Amino acid sequence: MAERERMVEQFEQHRPHLRSVAYRMLGSAHEADDALQETWLKIRDQDPQGVENMRAWLTTIVGRVCLNMLRSRRSRREVFCETRVSDPLVMMPGHVDPEDEVLLAESVGQALLIALDALTPAERFAFVLHDVFGMKLTELAAALERSEGAVHQLASRGRRRVQNVPQPESDPARHHQVVDAFFAASRDGNFAALLEILHPDVDLRIDGGVIRADASLKLRGAEAVAEHTMTYARLSPFARSAVVNGTAGAVVVTHGRLFSVMGFTIASDRIVAIDALVDPGRLEQLNLNGHRWMPRSQLGVNHQYLDPGRGGSGW
Repeated sequence: MAERERMVEQFEQHRPHLRSVAYRMLGSAHEADDALQETWLKIRDQDPQGVENMRAWLTTIVGRVCLNMLRSRRSRREVFCETRVSDPLVMMPGHVDPEDEVLLAESVGQALLIALDALTPAERFAFVLHDVFGMKLTELAAALERSEGAVHQLASRGRRRVQNVPQPESDPARHHQVVDAFFAASRDGNFAALLEILHPDVDLRIDGGVIRADASLKLRGAEAVAEHTMTYARLSPFARSAVVNGTAGAVVVTHGRLFSVMGFTIASDRIVAIDALVDPGRLEQLNLNGHRWMPRSQLGVNHQYLDPGRGGSGW
C-alpha cells in the first residue's frame, strides 16, 4: 500500500506535464486523458523507489503509450488529411478547466499541432519529446528500440517539416481586436477590409469530419479566403470571442448550441491562418455545450458574446 500511495503521489504531481506531453503527441485533449489513464494502469503496481528521474521515466512511458495510439490511427487508415484540424483547447469566460488552463499556458498554437499530424508516429515521438520537452536521445532510443543516431534523424526530419509553420505572437488583446475586425468586415460585407486583415498567403482550413465532409476544405490566399468568408457572412453575428489553443479565437453558436470553433494565427496584425472545426462529433467532445451562452443584455460593454440566432453551413 505504501508503494501504491507513493506512485499515486508521484503520478499526480507530474500529471499536468504528462497531459501536456500527451496533448502534443495526439493533438486531442480527450485522447490525452485516455493516454494518461492507460499510463496509470501500466505503472500503478510498480515501486517508484528505484526510479532516479521520475519525470523523465513517466514522460517516456506516456510517450510510448501515445506512440502506440498514433500507430493505431495509421493502421485504421486515419492518415493525415490536409483539412484535418486538431481538437482545439477552448477557454470561454466563466468556463475554465484548470487542467486545460495549464495546456493553454504552454500552447504551441493550432497551426503547429496540425503540422505535427503530418509526421510519422516515430517522427512525432522524437520531435515532441526531444525538441519540445528536452528528453535525452538515449532515453528515446531505448523507447523506440533504435540507435541514438536514428532517433536524432527522426527528430531532425520532424523539425524540418514544421520549421515554416507560422508561430502565434503573444499579444492577446490586440489579436482579439484583429479577430473582431475580421468578423465585423464579414458582417458588413466589406471585402476590401477583409483583404487588409488577411495576410496575402493566409491559409483557411475547415474540418467537417465524416458527418459534415462536404464542409471540409482548404484554401490559400487572401482573395480566396475573403470570398469564402463573404459567402458565410450570415454566421458572423453569431461568433463569440474565445481563447483557442492559447491565442485569439471564436466559437460560432446557433440555436444555443456550439456550431464551430475557429482558431486564428496572427502576425503583424494580419491573419496568417484560420483553422475551423465544424465536425459535430468532435465538437461534442469539447464539452462546451454545457457552457451557459449569455444574451447580450447580460454582458455590459465588453460585448464578448453576440446574440445567438439562426445558423447555416460553412464555419
